[in-house]
Amino acid sequence: MSNKYKNAKVDLTTANVTTLYTAPSATTALVKSILVSEDSGNADTLTVTLTDAAASPAIFSLFKTKAIGANATLELLTQPLTVQEGEILKVTAANGNRLHVVASLLEIT
Repeated sequence: MSNKYKNAKVDLTTANVTTLYTAPSATTALVKSILVSEDSGNADTLTVTLTDAAASPAIFSLFKTKAIGANATLELLTQPLTVQEGEILKVTAANGNRLHVVASLLEIT
């Protein structure tokens, strides 16, 4: 078994659904942290989903329109989140050019 610490990050420049992280083949990831930072001086909201592509696909809402204050940073997780092989963490901002998202994770192969 191999362990690899990584981070995944996106600058949400649009209000489109954006992939933050996809668990590679033969890998389970423990997401330890998801930090969201608002850098425009305008409050916004963020939606976070987990997609199980093997379930044709099934989309599970983790955070639905989570409020992020102006110039604030928010930690979304209080416990680690397991992401299994092929599952996809996706994030969507209500407005573009306001939010940065960084996930800290451990990949186990």
